[in-house]
Amino acid sequence: MSLIDAIIQGIIQGLTEFLPVSSSGHLGLYQHFTGIVGENASIMTITLHIGTLAAVILAFYKKIGALIKEFFVMVKDIFTGKFKWRTMNQNRRMIWMIVISILPLFVFFVFRHYFTAVGQDDDIIAESICFLYTSAILTIGSRCTRKYEASGRAMKTAQNLTVVDALIIGFFQGVALLPGVSRSGSTISGAQICGMKREDSVEYSFILGIPVILAGALTEFSDLGASDTSVEILPLVVGALVAAVVGYFAIMLINWLMKSDRFQIFAVYTLIIGILALIAGIYEHATGTLIADLI
Repeated sequence: MSLIDAIIQGIIQGLTEFLPVSSSGHLGLYQHFTGIVGENASIMTITLHIGTLAAVILAFYKKIGALIKEFFVMVKDIFTGKFKWRTMNQNRRMIWMIVISILPLFVFFVFRHYFTAVGQDDDIIAESICFLYTSAILTIGSRCTRKYEASGRAMKTAQNLTVVDALIIGFFQGVALLPGVSRSGSTISGAQICGMKREDSVEYSFILGIPVILAGALTEFSDLGASDTSVEILPLVVGALVAAVVGYFAIMLINWLMKSDRFQIFAVYTLIIGILALIAGIYEHATGTLIADLI
């Protein structure tokens, strides 16, 4: 894999991990059309996710620091008998809601090899359908937020989510294991459906993604541990650094787009990408020729 390939994939990952258009789907399309498949593609994808993980930590370091501090205080209170669910402060409650949102992933974890196989095969029909699904949930989420705002009802924050709300968001996150389904788009849309404020839905989505991305990377690396596939280190490092830098600015962009109610543009974008990918997939099935072989 060349450095140019690594840089391009880093840019794609950095932009699409946080913009609600699916990083795995876009990486899958790029790797499909450039012939980067199999374990080399998987290793690069995992490394790029670690790069964007660094971007999240940098963008929300104050909130993350406060949550980490509160976590250790909470553990102390649990062991000393001082912990009470009803009197939790905002950070402590957010920690519990994040934990609850992660729980549905254990169910989806059973099917993780199926999700991985979808992204590694030579067929992009599945990815195209997932892009269309992403477009649909982004549309539904935006409409729900506008409906809540128009009604004049008080909207929720990350600290006053209910357990049911957290589970709903967690379910949406589990579906996002499929390539072409945006994790950020899924969790933000899930939060919007539950009536969460725009800015809070973005913050909750990105912070929720930290343990998920980290656990996913460790799991995938362990699965590849016995592989004898040789990879060059430099492209991986360069790709991760590019993904981190681009990802940080993408987070700033998504915050602005959410506040200015321009989020719906991504529903249109993923709809177009989904249709184009579907056409390409049908062409490859009909002709028996991969587009990568024509490039």
